Amino acid sequence: MPATTRTTLRRGLAAAAALPLLIGALASCGYGSDAKNDEKKVAAEGAKLSADTVRLGYFPNLTHATALIGVKDGLIQKELGGTVLQPQTFNAGPSEIEALNGGSLDIGFIGPSPSINAYVKSKGKNLRIISGSASGGVKLVVNPDKIKTLDDLKGKRIATPQKGNTQDVALLNWIAEKGWKVDPESGKGDVSVVRTDNKVTPDAFKSGSIDGAWVPEPTASKLVSQGGKVLLDETALWPDKKFVITNIIVSQKFLTEHPDVVEAVLTGTVKTNEWINANPDKAKASANAALKSIGGKALDAKVIDPAWPSIAITNDPLAATLKTQSEWAVKAQLIKQPELSGIYDLKLLNKVLKAAGQPEVSDAGLGVK
Repeated sequence: MPATTRTTLRRGLAAAAALPLLIGALASCGYGSDAKNDEKKVAAEGAKLSADTVRLGYFPNLTHATALIGVKDGLIQKELGGTVLQPQTFNAGPSEIEALNGGSLDIGFIGPSPSINAYVKSKGKNLRIISGSASGGVKLVVNPDKIKTLDDLKGKRIATPQKGNTQDVALLNWIAEKGWKVDPESGKGDVSVVRTDNKVTPDAFKSGSIDGAWVPEPTASKLVSQGGKVLLDETALWPDKKFVITNIIVSQKFLTEHPDVVEAVLTGTVKTNEWINANPDKAKASANAALKSIGGKALDAKVIDPAWPSIAITNDPLAATLKTQSEWAVKAQLIKQPELSGIYDLKLLNKVLKAAGQPEVSDAGLGVK
């Protein structure tokens, strides 16, 4: 091979290798939260649907178990046939929303607060919630030497993952119901609310720079493994002990142009959820294997064993609880009164559920007309 040809080939290969890194960097910019492209597309077989690929975003969290298992075990890809599933992982809601808005993501698993914020800021034009995924899995864990009762939280430093995120809103609401005051922007007040990335929270807890944290799994159980104590499980604050922690959202543009692909993904998630609930121990192992594949390390048994049963996997978006969470955010002065009409489009999900012989779910009056 001539030297000039070899040089051109090497440059071409280098450019191709750099492309996934560039995409990941673009998806993560602006919020200080990194997103990463999984380094390979999931292999596809069978007839292709209306899109060549579908880009699916999710977090390496147990509360995103449907995605972890559905992607790893091929349950979602199986329903897509020749349409290639391209998974991408994120560490925070804002970066995932930015990717959805920027057109580098089609469908995503995400918490209710980022869904609400994005829907309101776009005046209802950028996304729809098309399914539920998980309920629960959020706990207040404290240093038992410093905090023995809920009243002891006054004057203490309690972490949440991010200002305005789902757990932050829940803590601010709980503090307000105690009659205490906290500035929602700075987090200063009768309780110091310290916004701390979940990856950093265990070290902050171990060092004593925070006294506790209102966090999702597996961070909560990591703190317990370091000597923390669960003082409150958030499910205790909700009717029927259920509240949405993870939804599935879709770009409205992608939903309009490729409803067959969206339906196939939902068929895959419904089947994944059915398998998870029928095989909890195998599902726990599969989710942990997925976490190891993504981050290079599986969770210790002392973390995943108590964390796993606290998360309920469900197709129901629990829409009434999202409405309540939005009211909490308004009360905390994090957002203005939102117009949420049309945030849900559950038609395809209910079609899939009906075909599977399962009960349909409600949008609590917040669906598209």
